[in-house]
Amino acid sequence: MSSSTNTMISTISKKVGIMVLFGVPAIIGGGIVYYLSDSYTAMLVYEAILGFTALGFISR
Repeated sequence: MSSSTNTMISTISKKVGIMVLFGVPAIIGGGIVYYLSDSYTAMLVYEAILGFTALGFISR
């Protein structure tokens, strides 16, 4: 494999790893926020903040 192919594969692997890393808090944290607030609005705000944070990490 060439150097550029290895770089591309490692970049994709890093992005997938970050998405998995943020997926766990999204599922668990979303349930906790909904349980504590009993509101889908609060849960969606939490999910949006977490999503934008994950996109910020992925875009780097």
